[in-house]
Amino acid sequence: MSGKTESVSRGRCLIGGRWVAPASGETLPVICPSDGRVFAEIASGGPADIDAAVAAARRAFEKGAWGRLPAFERGRLLMRLSAAILDHVEELAEIESRDTGKPLSQGRADIRACARYFEYYGGAADKLHGDTIPFLEGYTAASFWEPHGVTAHIIPWNYPAQIFGRSIGAALAAGNACVLKPAEDACLSLLRIAELMQEIGFPEGALNIVPGPGEEAGAALAAHPGIDFISFTGSPETGTAIQAAAARNHIGCTLELGGKSPQILFADADLEAALPVVVAAIVQNAGQTCSAGSRVLIEKTVYEEVTARLAARFRELVAGPHDRDLDLGPLISRRQMERVRGYLGEARERGIPVLAEGRLAADLPPGGYYVPPVLLGPVPASERLACEEVFGPVLACLPFADEAEALALANATPYGLVAGVWTADGSRQLRLAHGIRAGQVFVNGYGAGGGIELPFGGVGRSGHGREKGFAGLYEFVKLKTVVWNHG
Repeated sequence: MSGKTESVSRGRCLIGGRWVAPASGETLPVICPSDGRVFAEIASGGPADIDAAVAAARRAFEKGAWGRLPAFERGRLLMRLSAAILDHVEELAEIESRDTGKPLSQGRADIRACARYFEYYGGAADKLHGDTIPFLEGYTAASFWEPHGVTAHIIPWNYPAQIFGRSIGAALAAGNACVLKPAEDACLSLLRIAELMQEIGFPEGALNIVPGPGEEAGAALAAHPGIDFISFTGSPETGTAIQAAAARNHIGCTLELGGKSPQILFADADLEAALPVVVAAIVQNAGQTCSAGSRVLIEKTVYEEVTARLAARFRELVAGPHDRDLDLGPLISRRQMERVRGYLGEARERGIPVLAEGRLAADLPPGGYYVPPVLLGPVPASERLACEEVFGPVLACLPFADEAEALALANATPYGLVAGVWTADGSRQLRLAHGIRAGQVFVNGYGAGGGIELPFGGVGRSGHGREKGFAGLYEFVKLKTVVWNHG
């Protein structure tokens, strides 16, 4: 890696425009999932660093150059950042790939998506228009969108660059000053992007970053009384704690918490189009994706054909180190590997058939966290594998008899993030699109184009609020009404 990359990995926080050592003076090791070896370090920040970061953000918002920038100037900075990210695609993709374990081509796609978020929100920054409101004679009433002030961002390890773009991009476009607590398992790409932001000329304090353990830095940020809004992506369990902390300070929050997303294949589906997408939706990032299509519901009349064809595709999949750029890489950590293996062991103990497995590449590094992709079915709807988020390359097949049963199965989990519907019947497409309990429904497709412009978020255990698109921008502003009595 380049010296520039190493510099952001040497245990520092970004506070008030300066890279500073954490108050503890301690660092955390960064482990490459492909070989289990330490290759960098990040700061081990805590409550004192969070205090300093929140204070720096408050100064930037209320007294600094950032708070005085007009919206179009904020947009220009974001657009310049997008261009800078594209200029550094290969460097950043290498960082992202090694840090998370995902194949290099997937890392490259993530960096391009991050750039697109900043481009999108840069163009939207000066388009948050208010309204005039018909009111009483002698009065004029209007509404205005204003930034919350200081926003907190806690993002996970599975897509550090992408989620940085969609969360920080929207918040900065709206005029907020941000404090970010990235995941300790993977965050090097966004630290490097933060350096690019400094080179471009973002005012100090607009973005502050405190890496560190979630139970220390993350908990301190979520509970901090100086925060005006929280954006969190992660587990439902941590999301509950985040929402409780926000409630104690009487502030809002956006929570994106995961999913158990179904893809529904009817007998009239175009299988040539559907099956590659079904496989890709569970293999991407080794299944460590909140919107992973981890359940495939198959009409009984074509169940045997579909599972046989899926099995053939699964047997061709190969998992290996990030730099070999295979179908999928390792899982993020030993703990995550053991968790996924636990689900698979339980499935075997309960007699759920394994229809096919992919394979591991030859000559794997001995310390990597590898699980080959696995296809199982039929999986009873009552099994944990059918209703809990595994967060690994494991696809559960569930047969259904008719449309009513398909809808019931699709809605038979506490999650509701994304769904896919594959059918040529236009009326059925509309019925299911309306009937499925999810924030996004794709018809004859799944997760198309990265979805930068498409509002994204869930219901139930998948959380609330929306990211991406203009809806994501509106999460980071509040509405003020002003009334003039002019007689």
